[in-house]
Amino acid sequence: MTQDLQQTVALLRHTPGTLDALLRDLPEGWPQRNEGEGTWTAFDVVGHLVYCERTDWMTRARLILSNRNSPDGEVPAFRPVDRLGQKRESEGKSLAQLLDEFSRLRTENLAELESFQLTESEFGLKGLHPAFGPVTLSQLLATWAVHDLTHLHQLSRILAYQYREAVGPWSAYLGVLQCNGHSAPA
Repeated sequence: MTQDLQQTVALLRHTPGTLDALLRDLPEGWPQRNEGEGTWTAFDVVGHLVYCERTDWMTRARLILSNRNSPDGEVPAFRPVDRLGQKRESEGKSLAQLLDEFSRLRTENLAELESFQLTESEFGLKGLHPAFGPVTLSQLLATWAVHDLTHLHQLSRILAYQYREAVGPWSAYLGVLQCNGHSAPA
């Protein structure tokens, strides 16, 4: 699939509502449950999404676009993202506060992204990822959407994991309980 900004934005726009429907007002304790030692909780995942919304996607998009008129064609380098940055930023906050913050930040970021009125040629502009090397704006935007989906998948696993014993023999038919996906950030 080639980059279709309207489709990407539509998907990104749905994530806050999806998180809200899935997680807001869960019974006490649920947001702090995980899939075992060293794995993330729902609270951690939402905190990570908030942190990335503040420090990753639009920061990198702005950096790529700041170089669009560069005569030398030098590719700007991204700073690495602290994949555990949510730990300090989420401290003392409730899940409801994180959900509200994510929704606000996502709305602001998508409004800014749409204000750029990107042209087809700008999707090919590049930034320099610290691990992958040159990446395009199109790849960054697609990754933003898939990053959301990765963590929605992770959240469904975390919640389903709480029922792993309760479902008994049906476990064999419940793919979410069989998934060997990661529990750390994408």
